[in-house]
Amino acid sequence: MTSKQRAFLRSLANSQDPILHIGKEDISDTLLKQADDALTARELIKARVLETCAQTPKEAAITVAHRTKAEIVHVIGRTFVLYRKNLKEPKIKF
Repeated sequence: MTSKQRAFLRSLANSQDPILHIGKEDISDTLLKQADDALTARELIKARVLETCAQTPKEAAITVAHRTKAEIVHVIGRTFVLYRKNLKEPKIKF
């Protein structure tokens, strides 16, 4: 992913609210299923890591991205954004 594509995705994610909240239960299979479904439907999702989570936001982003085969757009504060292209019905055009 180029820096221009990353900047474009960051601008799209700016208006979104976090749809995943990672808390004290850490990253469960249910949370990964929700992330996978959301990435398929939206391609771009925002997640928030609560203070009760044992992992840092960067560690959580790496784990979720790896397990869902997504790319990390950016991590800022306790929030991160993931992107995965939907090959059947792409919604975001570069």
